[in-house]
Amino acid sequence: MPQANGTSRTRDPVPGVFTYVVNDGRRPVARNNEQGRIDYENVILEEHEVPIHNARPNQTSFSLEQNGFQLLKHVTAVSDFRDETQLNTVYHPEMEALIKSVTGAARVHVFDHTLRTGDEGSEDASWMRETVNHVHNDYTDRSGPQRVRDLFPDEAEELLQHRFAVIQVWRGIRSPVEKSPLAMCDAGSISTEDLIVMERSRPAGPGSTKRVGELYHLSFNADHRWYYFPNMTSDEVLIFKTFDSDLGNSARFTAHAAFEDPTCRPDAPERVSIDVRAFAFFGSP
Repeated sequence: MPQANGTSRTRDPVPGVFTYVVNDGRRPVARNNEQGRIDYENVILEEHEVPIHNARPNQTSFSLEQNGFQLLKHVTAVSDFRDETQLNTVYHPEMEALIKSVTGAARVHVFDHTLRTGDEGSEDASWMRETVNHVHNDYTDRSGPQRVRDLFPDEAEELLQHRFAVIQVWRGIRSPVEKSPLAMCDAGSISTEDLIVMERSRPAGPGSTKRVGELYHLSFNADHRWYYFPNMTSDEVLIFKTFDSDLGNSARFTAHAAFEDPTCRPDAPERVSIDVRAFAFFGSP
């Protein structure tokens, strides 16, 4: 059994393969089909092998404001992550309190959660999303503010007068995380020229309408600095920032992706994880 703190790893960095988008001047489009898969248009994908560093030996040196991500200890009271009631009444408030304490925001609102698994054959795979090895950032300069307008139509214009950020919190449910860990690209190594706006279209479903949004995919840049925290336990969370309205902030976008760790045991269980998305508002509550 690997040690939870990742000290059993002997290779640093480890090689990881990520999928990037080629910037050929066209506007790429991604559409969810009826089978839950993604169809791409105007997209050329290419894989690159990059070095991914073990962040555990220096984990206290990473911060949300400087690097766009950090690792935190957090014990949750949730006993079953498949229980939507527990997620909404227990986990969401826990994450709001955590984000507020880390960021100092005046107000935090969790608006989304997603469970993922790398095991497409599991009984949970039908309602969990698959892991993603495409290098991406979930919000753009346009879609970040638009999400506020979507969810807070009556307050949006006032809220948008002040700084706000989109914060995500990622936790491995099956502990420790060995297969398909989440890797983070240091925000300070990302150039604005690397960011490619991709249109994302999701069809209408039960209780929801069709939604067209945007996210950033990235073109390859050898200067990207990649990190991960091996063997994350269920009492650890990775908190990262995918939008910041402060144009002067050094960590406005934090690209991320899952990868196959070559030091992983062949018989290691598939990763199961949850991530939440939240607004952190820095104006008056």
